[in-house]
Amino acid sequence: MTDFSSHPAFEPAPYKLDPEILREYDIRGTVDKNFRPDDAFAVGCAFGTMIRRRGGTRACVGYDGRASSPALAEAMIAGLVATGLMVENIGLGPSPMLDFALKDRMADGGVMITGSHNPPSYNGFKLTYQSGPLYGDAIQDVGRIAAAGDFASGAGGVQTIDVRGAYVDRLLRDFDGRPDLKIAWDCGNGATGEIVRRLTARLPGTHILLFDEIDGTFPNHHPDPNVDANLADLIRTVREEGCDLGVAFDGDGDRIGAVDEQGTIIRCDTLIAVYAAEILDEYPGATIIGDVKCSQVMYDEIARLGGRPLMGKTGRSLIKAQMIAEKAPLAGEFSGHIFFADKWHGADDGIYCAIRLLNVVSDHDGPASSLTAHLPRTCHTPEVRFEVDESEKFGLIDKVVAAMKARESGDLSVGDVDGARVATPDGWWLLRASNTQNALTTRVEATTSEGLGRLKAMLMAEVKKLGYDVTFPDH
Repeated sequence: MTDFSSHPAFEPAPYKLDPEILREYDIRGTVDKNFRPDDAFAVGCAFGTMIRRRGGTRACVGYDGRASSPALAEAMIAGLVATGLMVENIGLGPSPMLDFALKDRMADGGVMITGSHNPPSYNGFKLTYQSGPLYGDAIQDVGRIAAAGDFASGAGGVQTIDVRGAYVDRLLRDFDGRPDLKIAWDCGNGATGEIVRRLTARLPGTHILLFDEIDGTFPNHHPDPNVDANLADLIRTVREEGCDLGVAFDGDGDRIGAVDEQGTIIRCDTLIAVYAAEILDEYPGATIIGDVKCSQVMYDEIARLGGRPLMGKTGRSLIKAQMIAEKAPLAGEFSGHIFFADKWHGADDGIYCAIRLLNVVSDHDGPASSLTAHLPRTCHTPEVRFEVDESEKFGLIDKVVAAMKARESGDLSVGDVDGARVATPDGWWLLRASNTQNALTTRVEATTSEGLGRLKAMLMAEVKKLGYDVTFPDH
């Protein structure tokens, strides 16, 4: 065991973190600008202090495949150890492997060093207790403790722990699919590569792996499966190789993307509806949570299946907290964070979501495309963001909510769970403030193309009143 309590490069001292890196759900910045090993050490000291003051003694640390991640991990570990924690370094792998280690080893806290799906120049820290992730004001507490230098101290230590085999064993435990499936897996050169190789080597069937070499420069395509262009290689492979299904992951593996055997993208809210059929068969009447960006088709399908659909705020930490509070066996976001708590431990794990999807396809009497054939087809826009002044973004949303509530009638209703979600007989539109950028984000869904045009015009008029413009891509 190595003693990091007096690391020569770092001495615990008051340290001011750039407020810009203290986000709603995580700590994230630009490498060599406002995100350096010194910042990692300060965050480690602050978060380690928070764990110690809760009575904790152990933490797990993992990191993704970015070039900057190992040095940030070393500094983070040094900070945690300086507070007296025993740290288990699980090394390179996807974020869900850190979540698994935290639960499996019953550690008191965990840190994942990852830039997720952001460009290679970014990196970040996802912080979590055994009971759930840090977000909101708890993230600001990290900055306050670091600035004050109000750190715990003690004789900690660190050891390297290999959890890869145990993690894959656990993933495989819930697989009960057909032995003849042919699946394409796009790892996008992200942190899932080695785990997916280990997993598919033990799964029956035929498996085609794309970009499974971990490379933080992402030389083939950006690892964000929520952007259609990033699924082009997967779609081509599924069609050319005659696969039953294709799955893709983001840079740190906590989000999933999927395409059916025809190469048609299965949107993540549609995936939630597909999973809901299985969940509600086992747990009739259960609550299933989606975020405010999810399709009305998803909420209607959950209700049709006998479930209790519940709309929540966008944000993986917020969704997970609501899932725990509601004791929901399934929850998810439009962006691809999908959480299972029926057999799994309530984490958003893209690889585990893939295992569950393989099971669903195997159990269904027909190809993957037939899973969604009964769902109504809608006309919709992608999620569109436009920049606004950071200091006024929430005030702008308040203005829109107030203006639209003043217009409520039998044909127009306004939901304000997270921004303004305005529903009319044509469909709905959403305008909300991003918690991670100085931006407002929008999405529109309608039952007809004419209705989509009317809803877009209504939304654009409201945005114009705020002094901004929003433009939707042509589809």
